[in-house]
Amino acid sequence: MNITVFEDLDKLYRKAADTFVDLAKESIHKNNRFVVALSGGSSPKAIFTLLATAEYAEKIEWNKIYFFWVDERWVPLDHEKSNARMTFETLLNRVPVSRDHIFPMYKDGVLPEDYAGAYEMQIRKILGNEGVFDFILLGMGDDGHTASLFPGENVLDEKEKWVSAYYLKSQDMFRITLTAPLINKAENILVVAFGESKKHALNEVLNGAYNPALYPMQLINQKEGFQFFTDEKAKG
Repeated sequence: MNITVFEDLDKLYRKAADTFVDLAKESIHKNNRFVVALSGGSSPKAIFTLLATAEYAEKIEWNKIYFFWVDERWVPLDHEKSNARMTFETLLNRVPVSRDHIFPMYKDGVLPEDYAGAYEMQIRKILGNEGVFDFILLGMGDDGHTASLFPGENVLDEKEKWVSAYYLKSQDMFRITLTAPLINKAENILVVAFGESKKHALNEVLNGAYNPALYPMQLINQKEGFQFFTDEKAKG
């Protein structure tokens, strides 16, 4: 695994933002676009806030970026728990992104299971049947989950669908998520996870037996283009 341990979270955030800028420039130079899938949470929030500053924003051709989400709680876009809302507030409303390049993972008046299929079609429209994202940003929970791939859920066994929606009993809500087969197609994956609370799960993911039913992060291929940013508290 290409893992980088930071002693300072500010340095971690800046390196993540630098990575986004570098990959965007590379992809836009090569393909005239940069197609990404973003996560929610406190770590991405700090990264997005940094990317919206003049120091970073002026380095990026925002109108050539396509934004999807890795996963979402099935709540309206203005809900306080919406990953999309956080991304709009910290980044998308602050930079000159083309609105038709933004694909929130929610739609009013639609069942989550139905929208999972529609979301897959949106991805196919942009990426074709290969489905290779240029960049995916992931986090990891204290329980070793990533995206909405939670321990013990049937979604972990998905082999065909690119997007899946299901009811997560432990949170009493529907979730919608990219599946492991689609995530693993990505050209570049960055996982950001840090802090004492992540130490046990990270140790199991890195050093434990392969048991993705218990630690779903193990489903994500550690191939070329995969990076993991963490800190000394989590890595130990």
